Amino acid sequence: MRIEVRLPEGHWAGDVTRDNPSAILRIDEHMALGKGRGSAKASASEDISQTISSHPGIEDFRSLDRLRFAVDIGPEGGGFLKPLREVGVIPHTPFEVRDGWVNWTIECSREKIRDLIGKFKSENIPHRLISTKSSSSRLLTPRQREVFDVAMHEGFYDVKRRITLTEMANLLEISKSTLSAQLQRIESSVMHSFAEEIRRTSP
Repeated sequence: MRIEVRLPEGHWAGDVTRDNPSAILRIDEHMALGKGRGSAKASASEDISQTISSHPGIEDFRSLDRLRFAVDIGPEGGGFLKPLREVGVIPHTPFEVRDGWVNWTIECSREKIRDLIGKFKSENIPHRLISTKSSSSRLLTPRQREVFDVAMHEGFYDVKRRITLTEMANLLEISKSTLSAQLQRIESSVMHSFAEEIRRTSP
């Protein structure tokens, strides 16, 4: 399923993006550690390192390259939300956080979906169920997913666009025409897959 969840006050990723509403925080890897702690590797669409490093829930901040970084999360930093831990599900990475809202893809049974939604409701955690479409069939090929991730991360679909087709082709080390054809196939797959959902949610 795909679900958007409003991260609670005190959760480092929620707080940081609420303080920087124009920023997109992308969690590339995350790991739960003992006693409520965790670690993550992430990147951001703009420099929000000062906000992250000064958050009380962050025990250590390490700059990697460009806008990429690693963090160690303390017991009060949020980490995995209680409903996720109780139901026993882990969101797929990478995922993005914008203005306090996280967009998760979670692969689990329908029973666990119902349990998770129920726990979000009982904990009064705002959420929006986007889709319960099965993920058993692959929407994009591994190469298309790679191109899609680069396009999203570099801001190709942002308004205003942060990278040109030529710049992204250079970044991926392919020709502009090849990239254009790949993007057309990606966009076609995505639009056909979510057409009914778009019609239903945009009357």
